[in-house]
Parts: sequence; C-alpha cells; structure tokens
Amino acid sequence: MKLHRLEVTAFGPYAGREEVDFDLLGADGLFLLHGDTGAGKTTLLDAVAFALFGRVPGARNEAKRLRCDYADRDTVTEVALELTVRGRRFRVVRSPEYDRPKKRGDGFTRQHAKASLTWISGWEGEGHSRVDEVAREVESLLGMTAEQFFQVVLLPQGEFAKFLRAETAEREKLLERLFGTERFVDVERWFRDRRVARGRELERLRLANRDLVQRVAEVAREDVPEDGGDPEWLSSLVKRLAEAEREAAARAAETAAARAAAEAEWRAADELAGRVSRVRGARDALARCSEIEPHRVAWVRERDAARRASVVVPARVAAERLERALASAEAQEAAAARALADLGYAGVWAPPVAPGSGARPPAPGSIVPEGTDKTAAAELRAEGERFREEAGGLTLLAEEARRQREDRRRLGELEKRAATAAERLDKLVVALAEVPDRLAVARAEAEEAALAAARLDAVAAKAVAAREIPAAELAVRTADDARRVAVDAHQRARDVLLQVRKQRLDGMAVELATALRAGHACPVCGSKDHPAPAEPMLNAVTGADEDRAADTEQAAADRRAAAEKALQDAENRLVALREVVGDQDPEELLAEHRAVKSVAAQREPRARALAELERKVEAATVERTALEREVAELTTRHVELSEVVRERADRLEDARGDFPDVTARRAHLLDLADALAGLADRRTAVAECAERLAEQRVEVSRLAAEAGFADVADAVAAVRGEDAVEALETRIRKVEDAKVTAESVLAELSDVDPDVEVDLAAAEQAFRAATASAEQAASVLSAARRDARRAEALAERLAAAWVELEPVEAEYAELAALTDVINGQGQNAKKMTLRTYVLAARLEEVAVAASARLERMSQGRYRFVHSVEAGPRGTRGGLGLDVLDDYSGRQRPTKTLSGGESFLASLALALGLSDVVAAGAVLDTLFIDEGFGTLDADTLELVMTVLDELRAGGRVVGLVSHVEELRQRIPTRLRVRKSRAGSSLEVVA
Repeated sequence: MKLHRLEVTAFGPYAGREEVDFDLLGADGLFLLHGDTGAGKTTLLDAVAFALFGRVPGARNEAKRLRCDYADRDTVTEVALELTVRGRRFRVVRSPEYDRPKKRGDGFTRQHAKASLTWISGWEGEGHSRVDEVAREVESLLGMTAEQFFQVVLLPQGEFAKFLRAETAEREKLLERLFGTERFVDVERWFRDRRVARGRELERLRLANRDLVQRVAEVAREDVPEDGGDPEWLSSLVKRLAEAEREAAARAAETAAARAAAEAEWRAADELAGRVSRVRGARDALARCSEIEPHRVAWVRERDAARRASVVVPARVAAERLERALASAEAQEAAAARALADLGYAGVWAPPVAPGSGARPPAPGSIVPEGTDKTAAAELRAEGERFREEAGGLTLLAEEARRQREDRRRLGELEKRAATAAERLDKLVVALAEVPDRLAVARAEAEEAALAAARLDAVAAKAVAAREIPAAELAVRTADDARRVAVDAHQRARDVLLQVRKQRLDGMAVELATALRAGHACPVCGSKDHPAPAEPMLNAVTGADEDRAADTEQAAADRRAAAEKALQDAENRLVALREVVGDQDPEELLAEHRAVKSVAAQREPRARALAELERKVEAATVERTALEREVAELTTRHVELSEVVRERADRLEDARGDFPDVTARRAHLLDLADALAGLADRRTAVAECAERLAEQRVEVSRLAAEAGFADVADAVAAVRGEDAVEALETRIRKVEDAKVTAESVLAELSDVDPDVEVDLAAAEQAFRAATASAEQAASVLSAARRDARRAEALAERLAAAWVELEPVEAEYAELAALTDVINGQGQNAKKMTLRTYVLAARLEEVAVAASARLERMSQGRYRFVHSVEAGPRGTRGGLGLDVLDDYSGRQRPTKTLSGGESFLASLALALGLSDVVAAGAVLDTLFIDEGFGTLDADTLELVMTVLDELRAGGRVVGLVSHVEELRQRIPTRLRVRKSRAGSSLEVVA
C-alpha cells in the first residue's frame, strides 16, 4: 500500500481545504510531521484511517466530532485519499455524518455520511458510491481490518508500551483483534457445547435406564439393585413372574368351576321360590277385588255421566265467553261516547237498551236516532269523514307551522353565533396588534442562544484550560523539585561509583594476589613464581562492591530520566494551556464561559418558543380571516330568514281560527274524526255480541236434552274434569286388570303348592362365597399376567437401552477428554487453550521479527524472549514476553526497562508486529507516532539507522515527533500550524 495524496476539508482543526502530497514528502523515503501541541498532527493520521475505513483509531472515534467547529457553514466536511494497493490506483472520498446550520432560518439539519471509490489506473470497471460497498472493497484490497491497519500502518507507541507491560489477559485481547482468532474461539465453544449436548444425551439415557430398572423392580415387587442391574438379574426376575402366572391360572380355573355349581343350585331355588310367591300373590289379589267390587260399579256410573255431559260443557263455556264480550263491548261504547263529548261534540247518539240485556238507559239530553244500531254507526262514520277531510285541507299549513317554529329557532341561533363570532374577532384583532413586538424579542433571544451555542465549545476549551493552569503550574513546580532531588541523588550515586572504582583500581594488586595459586601462572606476567604477592588490606573494595554501586547509580539515573521526562511533560502541558488561554484573564474566561453556557442552554427552548409563537401567529391570522367571513355570512343569512318568517306568519294567523295555531286546529279535527269512528265501531260490536249470545244459549239447551239430562243444570252438575275422568278410568282398569292377572296366574301355576317353604338364603349365601373366591383368584391371575407382560416388555426395552448406552458412554468419554485438551485442561501438559496456543505461535513469530531490530537498536544488549510458562496463582501461560539482557545474561520482565529502553522495545515490537500481521502484504507507507524524546543521541542514531533500513526498497516512513534534533536530521518535513481560524499545513522539502 502506497499513499499518494490526502485532501482534508473542514475536518478536525482544519477549517479550510488542506492537501498533503505524499509523493513529494516520500521522495527521500523519510519525512517528519511536527507542529505545536493540539495543532492537528494526529488528525492527519485519523484522516487517512477515516478515508479508508470510515472511522478513526481509539477513543476519538467514540466522540463523533470530526467536523471542524471553525469551518464555514457552507463548507462540506470531506476527506479524499489517493493511494495504490496491489498495482491498482484509486481515490476514496468520504464525508462523516454531522449537523450543519440550516440554509434558511435557524437550527441544524443532519448531513448523512457519504463515500465513493473511483478507479484511476490498474483496474477497469465502475467505482462504488455506497458506504458499505466502499468498505468491503477497501478491506478486500488491503487484506486487513481497521484494527489491524491501525496497528501495522499507524504505529502508536503508547499502545505498544501498554502491550509490552500488559498482563496475559490484556495482551491476549490485543492479539485476538490483530490475528483474528475468533474461529478458534468458535472451535473451543463448539467442543464445549458439543460436550454439554452429548452429556445431556448421556444423562438422559442413564436416567431412562435407571427409570426402566426401577419400573422392572416395582413390577416384580423387589428392591432396586445397587449396581443398576444386569442381564442375569433381569432373566431370573422374568422367569419368577412367569411361574407365578401359571400357579394363579390353575387356582382361577378351580374356583370358577365351584362357582358355576353353586350358581346352578341357587338359580333353581330362586325359580321355585318365585313360583310359590306368584301363587300366593294371586290368591291375595282376588280377595281384594271382591271387596272393591261395589266401589267399581259406582265409579263406572260416574264416568259414563261425565262422558255424556262433556258435549254440553264447550257450548256453555262459549255462552259465558260471549256474555263477557258483550259487557266489555258495552263498556267500550260508553267510554267512546264520553271521549267524544270531552272533545266538545254535541250530537252524541246513545245506544238503544235491549230488554233484559242489562245495558244502561240513554243519558238525559242525548239523541237516540231512529232505525238500527248499524244505521246509527254509519251516520257516525260519515260525520267523522267530514271532519277528517277538513283536517286534510290544513296539512300543508301545519307543515308550514312546523317550519315556522324551526326558522324562529334558527333566527335565535344565528343571532347568538353572530354575536359570539364578532366578540372573538374583536379579541383576536387586539391580540394580533401585540404580535410584532413579541416576535422580534423571541427572534433576538433565539439568535443570541444559537450564537452562544456556536461559541460554547471554543469558550469551554479556554475555560477548562484556565481552570487547569494553577494545577499545571503546581505540577511544574513539583516536577522541578523532584527533578532537582533526582539529579542530586544521581550525582551522589555517580560520585560513589567513581570512588569505588578508584579504590578498586588502587587495590587491584591485592585482588589479583588473592587469585594466585602456587604452580599456576600469574594472569599479569605469566610467571609461575610469586615471590612477593601483595598483602590483603582492611576494607578492600571488591568487584561485588563495584557492581552494587553501578546498580545504584543506574537506578538513580533511571529516576533522574523519569523526573526530567515528567518535568518536560508538565512544562509542555502548561505551555499548551497558556497558548489556549492567550492574554485573557482566567477569571474573565470563567465568567464568560458561565454566561455563554447559560445562554446556550436556552437554545432549544428559545427555538421551540419562537417556532411555537410563529405557529400561533399564523393560526391566529387564519382564524381572523375565517371569523370575518363567518360574521358576514351569518348577518346575510339572518336578514334573509327574517323576511321568510314574517311572510309565513300572516298566512298562519288566518288559518288557525280560535286555536293557538294551525297544528292544534288540525289535531283537534283529527281527534274528532277518530272519536266518531271509534264510537261507530263500538256500537257495531255491541249489536253483534248480543245476537251471537242469544243463539249460543239456545244451542246449550239443545245439547243438554240430547245428552239425556233434564235440564242444563243437571248436565253441568255431571261434568268432571279430564284429570278426574282419567283417575276414575285408572281405578276401574286397575281393579279389572288385577282380577284378570290373578286368575291367569292361578291357571298357569295350578300344580304349585302355595304352602311349600324354600331355603333361598342358604343357596344364595353359598353362591356368593363361591363367587368371591373365584373373583379373588381371577384378580390374582390378572395381576400376575399383567406383571409378567409388563416385565417382559420392560425387559426388552431395558436390554435395548443397555445396548444403546454403551457406545454413547464411550463416545462421551472420548469427546470430554478432547474438549479438556482443547480448553487447556485434562491431558494438556501446557495448560493452554487452542486459541492461546495459536496466539502463542503468532506471538513467537512477532518476538523473532522484533528481536532482530531490538538487538540492532540496543547495540546487541536486548532481544525478546517468548515464554509459555504459566503465570502466578494459576494464570494460564503461553503469552509471556520478556527480554534477555546480554549484559547480565539473565532474562528480565519488560516492566524493568527504562523509559528509553521501553521506547526501543515498543518500536521494535510494533515493527515486528507490522511484519507478521501484514503477512506478505507490501506496506509502502508507515507512520510512527512520538516517543523519540526519551532517547539519547547514540540510541537515536541507532533508531534512525533501523528506520533507514525500513525505507529501503521504496518504503515511505513518516515520523510524528516534537524532538528538535529530528528536525535537523530529516530535511523533508510537514509542519502543522495552528491559529484561531483553524490549522494549516506547510511542506518543507
């Protein structure tokens, strides 16, 4: 992968459009990216990552703040990257999702993320314009995920320093992301899940076996064997149950035969006892029939009289019904006459009085017409029709009267609605007159809040810096004091070391003399004779003393370097904070931040209030127009309807007569017509009822005479109800049936002696005892047979279950052992999971690749050592990483390295990891971020030599650093300048 050109617009701190020509910067293979703190050096690396993957490394991606706060509202945030991968040159353009100010009005609108990929050379075909398609194409070309790219192309030293000192678990997480070992995690999980599933199946089969064994034991009424049972136990149990079944069958046959004999004896005795009992009952029944015979004859006479009188009863009932109907018709006639009189009608005819009818005489002053009642009814109907015709002529006027009432009500409603609308219109006009001032105030407040929100981030940054300046100044003073203490301590330790070395050199003759042995050559002169060896001195300094002094001096030097680094970081922090604050007073900045924050917090409420006010004004304007139109329409409708009501009132006044209105007059006429027709109907009904009653009375007398009764009264006295006649019939039939039955029984059983005694109870008792014995034997046989059949069926199932269980147990044992090995347990001697084993192999490759560079940069002193030993307290091993110190020949933890040594180790590890993760992919461009300030001049020279080797073969290496010496050593530089209007780039080539 080789980068050619990067363009950023309104991205991060870059407000305008900035361009980076990597072909120009990489002409020498090495360039320096430097600038003030916070200017945007790392943002350029973020832009490269964002162009390729649509995201930036680390926690910065979570902030979702990629748009420049200083950019013009019309400038689109965009990153464009032109690069070559595998011989294909293409251009990727991306825009993040962000909120931009609206082009009209206030507020913001959401700008959605966009992406496009265009081929330039090396490939023919259409590009891509969808975010997901661009992501898939870029990841396929690079052969790396975003996490891998951030590690192998953008080498953040702080991250690798953490990796260098990390515990096994943390190191494992990073390696998993880089090498994509998720499939091995899936394999481990698959084996665990498979073991659980097979274990559940095995347990299910074992439970089924135990259940079958228990059920077989329950059938045989035996205890469950402790060993779970075996085929021999099962066979003996089945044989015992079969023998019990045969014994029960023999006993059941024997008792069944005894029961059959007892039943035959009992049935014979029962039959004889029944015949004797029937003869005795027949004799008793004949005696009772002789006693009841006089009563039977009287019952027959009463029944026959009731049957003859039954034909008179319906006619008599019909006569009584007609009498009640006549009385009711006469009452209705009188009520109809009174109703007609109540309506003010004078010509009312009274009905004629029939002799003996019981009707009332005519009322005084009433008119009794000549002729029949039917004639009078016809005249009444004719009078009613005349009134009905007169009412029909008033129908149209009655409808107009109804409409007149409805129109008067509508007039009242129109007056009320017009008054209400006019009142609302007046209030609305007054309210709209006050609107312009309120709108101006609301717009001003909303604009003020929007401006404050736009300034809030910048003001907040200065306020935060102002608050942190006192603590930063205190940190500088504290770090300076600690540095002075560390420098003094280091100087004292160095003086002690020099003194110890001087004393050892002074006493070197004594040290050499102690090593001399008779007959052995002197290491200095080579002579085997030692005539005058130096004598030992009191408190002589040895090599061990010098080593201890050297270790003490080295520890003091490390503390001094750390203190100096801490002081430098604190001073840089203070300078950065003061640059942010500038010449402004901190208290004024804090006050300004509080004020701006308070106003900015009102942005949304004020915007909503303005929008709500504008909505209400618009609604009120629409409502005023509607009210004006409504008042005009109501007034016009009121005038038109008033004229119609006035004209109709004159016509109705002439037609109502002496009544309140036309409707009342029409209703009165209709009531008179209905009353006359009703009276006519009632008089016709009275005449018809009287005629029918006379005819029915004659019919009743005729029927009584034909039935053989002296008069109607005798016939009525002989009448009986249906239930009574049925009861008499039943009594007669029972007596006659009992006599016939008794005589037939005596004739049938003429050979039976009624005095014979039969012992039926003894025969029955013997039968019941035999039956109980037979039933008990049959029950025992059924139970034995059922137990034998169940035992045979369960035995077959249990034998099959034993056969099924055996291979499952063997398979589960093999699967469980293999799962334990894959998960670092059981027979796994290394106690490493499959995933850890794979990661350990890759880490070993990284250690080998990184050691070659670390030895060069440390002048042969250090190289990495991969350890597979388990950690403390049972921590799994396989991912240990130490360094071998050639000075001492011992293996040391990476945590014991000094600051500069840690940087060298981190850089070597990052480059080694880059080589391994890339796995053959050509990475023509690398970026290394910071860390060079911890190196001395000689070590820096070695690192630069390694970096020179990296750029061999056309590779471009970009260094991100503040170190001044790198600016002098690297002629090609990209400087980032920051200002209040946004950062800018300057190329020095």
